[in-house]
Amino acid sequence: MSASERKIRVLIAKVGLDGHDVGARVIARGLLDAGMEVIYTGVRRTPEQVVRAALEEDVDVVGVSILSGAHLTLLPRLRRLLDEGNAKDIGLIAGGVIPQEDIGPLKDAGVTEVFLSGTTVHDIVNHILERYGDRT
Repeated sequence: MSASERKIRVLIAKVGLDGHDVGARVIARGLLDAGMEVIYTGVRRTPEQVVRAALEEDVDVVGVSILSGAHLTLLPRLRRLLDEGNAKDIGLIAGGVIPQEDIGPLKDAGVTEVFLSGTTVHDIVNHILERYGDRT
């Protein structure tokens, strides 16, 4: 397969103690349907486990679904670990229950986009295609 035919690779993760993964599975399915390769890590992963999987799977973007309220702690840590692992080129997006006022600090910490409850799968697919599609 040539570089121009390579599919966008997305790792979907649930970090922390949050065990509710219906939204993450819906997004994963939507990304698959849009022609992307998707790796789903399962629930209750540590940032270290997510970064290890992202590096092993050579992904273009990590998508984190977070409902636990720990987003201001876990997402910046995840970004730092990616950067420390020489993976600054891997994008980091997040979605779930995240207050509007936390979006700015998350973006300042390196989260490239935050999708709030009610965002359509179509909007997430379009964002990933526009932001990461040129890497394929």
